[in-house]
Amino acid sequence: MAKIIDLSQEIYQGMPVFPLHLTTYIFQNITHEESIKKIGFPFATRNLLINEHGPTHSDAVYEYNPEGPTIDTMPLEYFLGPAICLDVSHVPYERYIEIYDLEGALRKHGLTIERGDIVLLYTAHYNRNYGTEKWLTTYSGLSYAAAEWLVQKGVVNIGVDAPAIDHPDDPNYSGHAVCAKYGLTNTENLANLDKVVGKRFLYIGLPLKIRKGTGSPIRAVALLNE
Repeated sequence: MAKIIDLSQEIYQGMPVFPLHLTTYIFQNITHEESIKKIGFPFATRNLLINEHGPTHSDAVYEYNPEGPTIDTMPLEYFLGPAICLDVSHVPYERYIEIYDLEGALRKHGLTIERGDIVLLYTAHYNRNYGTEKWLTTYSGLSYAAAEWLVQKGVVNIGVDAPAIDHPDDPNYSGHAVCAKYGLTNTENLANLDKVVGKRFLYIGLPLKIRKGTGSPIRAVALLNE
C-alpha cells in the first residue's frame, strides 16, 4: 500500500511570498448565520486573493517566455509522474548547486535519472528557514549548467523546497532561463522533502485549470511504496 506524503506549504493570510507577488488575503464571503438568514441553510465560504505563484506552485512556460504555453494548455505529464528527490542540503547558500552536486546526490542513494522523471531538490531550506527573515533571501539555487544538465537527462519538472530554483543573487535567473529555452515547468515552495529524499516515488502536483494562467498553486504529494 502506498504512503502519501504531503509536500505542500500551508496557505494562509500573511504567508511569505516573493516580493514581486501580491500578499495573500483570505476573507469571509458568508457565515453560517448569514446563510441561514438568506436561504435557510448554514453554508459558510471564504474568498481567496492570491498570486498564481504565491504558495507551493508550478510555473507555466509563459511566465518566462511570452511565446510559451499557459498553465491550462501544458501537458499534465509535467505535473504527475515518476520522481526522485536528490539531497543537496550540504550546498551552502553562498554558492550555486552544480552538476557535481547532483551527480554526488545520485551516487549517494544509488539513484538514476530516467527520461520523463520529475526531480525534486532537497536543500533543507524549508526545514531550516521557513517563517524566518532568511526564507526569501538566503538559499542556494541551480547554476545554468546544472539546470541544463537535468533537462538534457530528460527531466520534465524541477522542484525545490525554496522560493525559487534560481540562486537569489543570480541576475540571469538561470534555472528559469533553462526552462524557458527547453519549454519546461518548475515547481517552487515545496515542503517536507526530507521525507522523500533519496527515494523514487510517484509525484502528483496538478495545477488548477486557470485560463491563460502564468502558473498555479498546487497540492503536491508523493506516493511511496513501502
